[in-house]
Amino acid sequence: MRLIKYDRGYSRRHFLKQAAGGTFCAGVLMPTWDAIAATGDISKAYPDELLSIEGYTRGKIKTGDEINASNVELVKDLLEPVRYEQILKMGRKLKIVKTTTDVMRLSPWEYIEATLKNSGKGRFDAQGNNVVSDDGQPWIGGNPFPNPKNGIELFAAQTLSWGRHDASFYALKICDVAVDGEPRFFYEGGWAELATVGRVSMNPKPYWPENKDKLRFQSVFFTSPQQFRGTSFLNIWPYDHSKFPLLYGYVADFRRVRQFPTDQRFEPLLPGTTLFLSDAWAAGDPLHTWSNYKIVGRGPFLAGLSDSWNADHPNWEHDTHGGPKGKTFWNSNVELIPEAIMVEAEPTAFPRAPISKKRVWFDARNQVVVGMVTYDRNGAPYRSFDGAYTLYEKGDKKVMDGKHPYWSWAHVTASDIQTGRVTRLQQVQNIEGSYVSGANDPTIYDKYLTQAALQRLGAV
Repeated sequence: MRLIKYDRGYSRRHFLKQAAGGTFCAGVLMPTWDAIAATGDISKAYPDELLSIEGYTRGKIKTGDEINASNVELVKDLLEPVRYEQILKMGRKLKIVKTTTDVMRLSPWEYIEATLKNSGKGRFDAQGNNVVSDDGQPWIGGNPFPNPKNGIELFAAQTLSWGRHDASFYALKICDVAVDGEPRFFYEGGWAELATVGRVSMNPKPYWPENKDKLRFQSVFFTSPQQFRGTSFLNIWPYDHSKFPLLYGYVADFRRVRQFPTDQRFEPLLPGTTLFLSDAWAAGDPLHTWSNYKIVGRGPFLAGLSDSWNADHPNWEHDTHGGPKGKTFWNSNVELIPEAIMVEAEPTAFPRAPISKKRVWFDARNQVVVGMVTYDRNGAPYRSFDGAYTLYEKGDKKVMDGKHPYWSWAHVTASDIQTGRVTRLQQVQNIEGSYVSGANDPTIYDKYLTQAALQRLGAV
């Protein structure tokens, strides 16, 4: 009789052993980023049971199947509690696609190349405040902690580079769905972000010299509905990870740019939505305005990391399902992630914050955020935030970002668990006004990221 070394429980025992010993290293059979550096593929880091849904469920669920209320118990351990409840009670469904093993399909190409090139050069400064490279200067690009040892390293990398491009512009459509399943609010607009350090695609690299003391410029504006047309906000983030951004806004009613308090980050961005400024990329606040970061779990997970671009729709728009009217949730594709790392943090710089902590799931293959749940001040689940990323390539169709296909997020579901409201966001190809999604446009700063730009956008 031949004994199977890596049986179905081997991975579980491995994760439990690491947690009990307080040691953390992504990968089961070998460190994940050692496998990536050698071949660009994560397969050698994980046993077969973690590389396919068939292996994990012993064939009870297969690639191409749908997760719904009839079979969700088989994968309950692969979901955060909110999606589980939504599938069980609200008709949410998830389609299973093949697990991605080629890491170059899981982030922008240049970001991964920079991560490999700069591996081992990232650290915190002597005060433990800012992420620096080995010469003491701000970070130079890619993920500074591809083999994270603790929760703060995971959050530091996420905060440093949200969208993993030097610059991004997202054309947005937003819909808020009430508890009765009927959409109540619709918004359209644009979101722009530009990194001033850690640049890997745009010149100058790796810093924009006159702005090396900053982390990013970020703005959001709205073109619809009419009463919010021209409303826009600009955040200017300092590189100091303990300081709040400067926040400027143009409100159409006042017809001028005003500076706003920047620590009020737990209020809806727009009437009727469940989105807070703090929610952006699950790291919408400076790193050290939260604390007590700790890894609280590891294991396989289901999330959208591939095949999420709707190439068949001319504007990339997604269909919906679930809820009382079939309009509450996006049609979503998910894959088995071999290993997700669960981190908790507390909002210690916000004495009036309505939440006591957040729990965030990171994909251990590339450290992107794949899920978030926040808890109210009584410790009860409050809000959730889950999305889907994708390489914008399907068959002979593709959207190019320089020499390589565009990688970005496709859609997001933000849920208020206590009221039952759901806000759906999607990145579309374009919105009214010829605003087009894309990355690394050298004109993005002048178009969207200055006070003069806010005034121009307010005049549309």
